Amino acid sequence: MYSKSVMKQSTESCSIERLREALDTADAVLIGAGAGLSTSAGLTYSGERFERYFSDFYQKYGISNMYSGGFYPFATLEEHWAWWSRHIFYNRYVDAPIPVYRELLALVKDKDYFVLTTNVDHQFQRAGFDKSRLFYTQGDYGLWQCSKACHNKTYDNEAEVRQMLAQQQNTKIPAELVPHCPVCGAPMTMNLRCDDTFVQDRGWYAASERYADFLSWHKQGKVLYLELGVGNNTPVIIKYPFWRYTLENPDAVYVCINHGQAYAPREIVDRSICLNMDIGQVLAAIHRVSQ
Repeated sequence: MYSKSVMKQSTESCSIERLREALDTADAVLIGAGAGLSTSAGLTYSGERFERYFSDFYQKYGISNMYSGGFYPFATLEEHWAWWSRHIFYNRYVDAPIPVYRELLALVKDKDYFVLTTNVDHQFQRAGFDKSRLFYTQGDYGLWQCSKACHNKTYDNEAEVRQMLAQQQNTKIPAELVPHCPVCGAPMTMNLRCDDTFVQDRGWYAASERYADFLSWHKQGKVLYLELGVGNNTPVIIKYPFWRYTLENPDAVYVCINHGQAYAPREIVDRSICLNMDIGQVLAAIHRVSQ
């Protein structure tokens, strides 16, 4: 469908002013958000932030960052949930250190917008985005499910996570706090899309339908496809569809903001704005231009 080679655009030819104009004139904005957006907002998984919250796990297990810690084969469920309760809390139940999400909301709040995201940290809602305009395709740190997926339901975990965090000692939680499925008794697990046991509950399907409705309503017209921090791990969810939607709609504009990975295919390059910059810096610059 697309040329095998892609054409990158420089920040000089894709100015902040052009992006500001595209936002101003858009009838609708579809935001596609990946991990790079949360990284720009300060939710980093390594370095100082990891050392601040997980130094004991580094010293005991040699875990060097939050990402690899999620795959560590802990010997007991008490250790597993000590890690995960801390990981969940500091990436789901606290606000991002840098107000990038709130700055994004300020730019689109008066538009007909929708958000499609592979992020699972809930920062869109924490920043004030309308829940009915969000589709978390890959799950949510704030939800648990049965590890065997014996039934199609998820469970809010905030109260339990806070209790685990408060009572853990020596990288373990008390055994009585280990969560188990209320139906089959198997251990609970995170509601994250890791394999074919991922539970798509009623909320997931309702959000999927709202996303489909948004796409149906905006097949034509001045639609801005705003891709933020999306890498190449799962391009079929956001990147490739955004390219296709732009190609099919001659009035659409595709925007890619991603430090080190900003590009567009040749077929839509004349209607693309690619900024090889930090997302937070771009949003701040847009606000300055509009003042």
